[in-house]
Amino acid sequence: MALYQRIREIWKSPKENLGDLYRQRLLQWRREPSVVGIEKPTRLDRARELGYKAKKGYVMARVKVKGGGRMRPKFMGGRMPKNSRRKKVLSMNLQVVAEQRAQRKYTNLEVLNSYQVMNDSVHKWYEVIMVDPFRPEIKKDKRINWICARKHTNRVFRGRTSAGQKFRGLRYKGKGVEKNRPSLGAHKRLGN
Repeated sequence: MALYQRIREIWKSPKENLGDLYRQRLLQWRREPSVVGIEKPTRLDRARELGYKAKKGYVMARVKVKGGGRMRPKFMGGRMPKNSRRKKVLSMNLQVVAEQRAQRKYTNLEVLNSYQVMNDSVHKWYEVIMVDPFRPEIKKDKRINWICARKHTNRVFRGRTSAGQKFRGLRYKGKGVEKNRPSLGAHKRLGN
């Protein structure tokens, strides 16, 4: 079995395969701040799939996001239909929230992609692959120098990453998703 296949098999059920290492990492990561810069990716196979290269200009960050249900606390005092919805309807998924937090911490970098590493009953951890568009190594590389163009600045806040396209509904085409393109706001403006 090849190296990346073996890593993929281990991460399918990390609690059983990693054992004590999994628990030690969880204990350590819970104490860390929500956005931490790391030297190397924890899941090398997934990072390489999403565009990571082990060279200058690529930066990794681990982001902790609170997971779980999105319920408001129980409201008291009267029947107010406007306020009676307890479930928060959020337009973004947690992975995009993690990418945005990493972008806010490292303002000179651009988010390339991200993936989930671990989760427990309270938090989820994502590793975000970021690229420095001002480094000469990135500008020379034909596979990644597209990110140096001005139109790709702050792409995570405009839903241009893979997770962003997912919550915008751009993974689907055809019947049932006519309103998603070019964007929901543009569709509303066209209707008025």
